[in-house]
Amino acid sequence: MPPLVPPFLVGLVVAPLAKRLLKPLMRGVVKTSVGIVLEVKKAAHEAGENIHDLAAEVAADVVAAQIAAGDGGARTGDGRPAAAGKGDSADRTEGEARTPRVRTTAGVGKAH
Repeated sequence: MPPLVPPFLVGLVVAPLAKRLLKPLMRGVVKTSVGIVLEVKKAAHEAGENIHDLAAEVAADVVAAQIAAGDGGARTGDGRPAAAGKGDSADRTEGEARTPRVRTTAGVGKAH
């Protein structure tokens, strides 16, 4: 019959060895995982920029097609007629500058 070694003695010997072997392995796994996450984040950001650029090109093509088709009313950047809306450029002369509107909000300047 082999000698019986109590499990806690096995743990006392195996734990430091496992720590020495597993710590570098786990460090490599975490480092690789973080690198992959950063690359995926970068790729997603670039894809979003490409979609934004594509949408801008399509919008420009649509506006160019409308102008070419003779739908020539002057329009703002969001597709509304330029003279529509209260306080738009139709109320100003050509040389006047637009005055910015200031909104007051509750709690401005409060420290958290």
